[in-house]
Amino acid sequence: MKVVTHSGTFHADDVFAFSVLREALGAFDFARTRDTGLIEAADLVFDVGGIYDVARGRYDHHMRDLPRRPDGTPYSSVGLIWRDFGRDTLPKLIPGIDEDLLDAVWQDIDIGFILAIDQADNGVASVSQGHLSLLIEAFNPTWVSDQSYDDAFLEAADFARGILVRACRQAHAEAEAQSTVLAAARKARDPRVIVLNHKLPWEKAVFEGGLRDLLFIIYPNEDSTSWYCRTIPPEPNSFGQRLPLPEAWRGLQEEEFSRVAGITDGVFCHPSGFICGARSQESAVRLAEKAIAAGQ
Repeated sequence: MKVVTHSGTFHADDVFAFSVLREALGAFDFARTRDTGLIEAADLVFDVGGIYDVARGRYDHHMRDLPRRPDGTPYSSVGLIWRDFGRDTLPKLIPGIDEDLLDAVWQDIDIGFILAIDQADNGVASVSQGHLSLLIEAFNPTWVSDQSYDDAFLEAADFARGILVRACRQAHAEAEAQSTVLAAARKARDPRVIVLNHKLPWEKAVFEGGLRDLLFIIYPNEDSTSWYCRTIPPEPNSFGQRLPLPEAWRGLQEEEFSRVAGITDGVFCHPSGFICGARSQESAVRLAEKAIAAGQ
């Protein structure tokens, strides 16, 4: 298979597009050129050629009637390549990924990672110092460098692959966490209290999974030496609580907290009333139950 993109200066979209294709397609003949004959003879062309035609393997976006996302944002080459080849890439970047999670991870990367490159490449969003797009562009040879643009492109692509792998693994972990929280919610005796066996990101599952009745989530610390009873905020990134912990508990620790809360192994209650803890899962659950009873 022959794959072609443009020669010379490169940007984040063509570098990441190449990285995605390299994982999705495996080995292929690759050339960076603006020779029209080589472009026309290629099986797949991206970011050059002036043609967008998926059936012909043409993925340029530099034309008046350029391809756009459903929300109207113009695609860059990596947006188009990720759209059509991203799902094939994920099993290579995340070996053993559950097929049920493929779409969730693909979408997370598309919206949380690829979209920003589309926006930057098309001038839809401003690019501040340190933006990923500028980091990739920094791999272009300086005017005093002896490195070729093609060698610099491959170096940038290796760097981009590392970033992509990390982003995909984080998205996968997030998807697994969401699945775990929703499974725990289905098994919960009381829809107002969920118990998790691991500390993991639970906020997305709560708000995107429609857990409207949930008031408290129970989970252990990193080494399972204590358990947290955490209130649920009314909305994402909020410091409020659907049901705050009792005023009488707040700011207390150890024996005093245990005595006031009515358990034997209490650890603390935060002064703001959003989290408290005990040394056992059973006691952490009891704290949630007592808080619910006190709030009724």
